[in-house]
Amino acid sequence: MKIIPAIDIIDGKCVRLSKGDYNTKKIYNENPVEVAKEFERFGIQFLHLVDLDGAKSKHIVNQKVLEDIAHSTSLHIDFGGGLKTQEDIETAFNSGAKQITLGSIAVQNPEFCFKMLQKYGAEKIILGADCENRKIKTSGWLEESDNDIIDFILQYQEKGMQTAICTDIAKDGMLEGPSTGLYIEILYKTSVQLVASGGISGIADVYKMKDIGCAGTIIGKAIYEGKISLQQLQNFIENA
Repeated sequence: MKIIPAIDIIDGKCVRLSKGDYNTKKIYNENPVEVAKEFERFGIQFLHLVDLDGAKSKHIVNQKVLEDIAHSTSLHIDFGGGLKTQEDIETAFNSGAKQITLGSIAVQNPEFCFKMLQKYGAEKIILGADCENRKIKTSGWLEESDNDIIDFILQYQEKGMQTAICTDIAKDGMLEGPSTGLYIEILYKTSVQLVASGGISGIADVYKMKDIGCAGTIIGKAIYEGKISLQQLQNFIENA
């Protein structure tokens, strides 16, 4: 199972929110490159980089941060937030992203996403399936859709999507444990490689996500608040 730390960006700084609420913003580091380098120093190979300004403004904003991290580390970066056009997607790839996550646009314009999936291939495109009470939310989690999480994933699975990141927004940033039941249901009812995101509160949760069959786990606030040490994550990676 991949260990994937998250760096969320507002105004070029490394921040975390609670339940996606921009009013709960807490700045953890003003230099995201430093954070990324520290991850890499402990044997971490993957990074989930989210442009929260982009998610809110509906176009890519913080590509400079992406460029800087890509040039300063060898991390495999999955980038999301504000990717609405092919130009945005090209900018992300040209700036150093190895994969991109399509979330809001996957709800609002599925035909465009199917076309991008065909153009770039399933190994480069990830489905962002972020939900609250099973309903997919968009635009930095500010807008709710009528799409049920399982139906949404299956719609894209039928078109060749192989990987989905699922965040239960009610759990995100709360350090109260992940939505294990929801993830088990997704793993049972779909065949996507599931990356669990949101609510990880300690190393035991990481092992739990591995045990139920997740392909990866995104960890954010638990790292920044010292609930999980980078040494623990390094030990997990080495033992795996």
